[in-house]
Amino acid sequence: MALSAEEAALINEYVHGDRERAATQFVRHYQRFVYGIALRHLDGNHDDACDVAQETFIRALRHLDRFKGESSIQTWLYRITVNTCLSFRRRWRRHQRLSDVVESDDELPSTIPMPDRQLEDHEFVERLHAMLSKLPPKQRETFYLRYVEGLSYEEISGILGVSVSGLKANYFHAVRKIAALLGRPIPPGEKR
Repeated sequence: MALSAEEAALINEYVHGDRERAATQFVRHYQRFVYGIALRHLDGNHDDACDVAQETFIRALRHLDRFKGESSIQTWLYRITVNTCLSFRRRWRRHQRLSDVVESDDELPSTIPMPDRQLEDHEFVERLHAMLSKLPPKQRETFYLRYVEGLSYEEISGILGVSVSGLKANYFHAVRKIAALLGRPIPPGEKR
């Protein structure tokens, strides 16, 4: 899938125009998408997902002027985000091994809830992640990109490298499983 006119204009402004303004627009436009991917790959940990999203944007903006446009920006950002999550997990595992050796009281997690989070939002996110965690990885990713991000099957196909018919099957099975988890069977006419 090639670049949209909007994506091409954003890259052009970043390379040849007001770089700071374009970077701000870029982050604002894709922050929910990147954060959502990071949150899923980091088991719903908000703080870690924020850190990974920030690192993803730093990496992406560092290389945006060399982006060739052979795919959509979302496809490109998806790969960067997943790779950043993998790097983050490797660093975290090394840190855990080190903290096991050097036990320190100041590393205990805080039990104070984040003030800017609404209780309802937090409960919804936890419940959604709990349901999504029960899905196989392909169904989980397809469901999230289709239902939450609102991407077309063609866009998801470009991101995941799976055929449109395979994605439709994954999505259909994911919807059925989530409906069952919610105790709501899918009406007979409801399909993909």
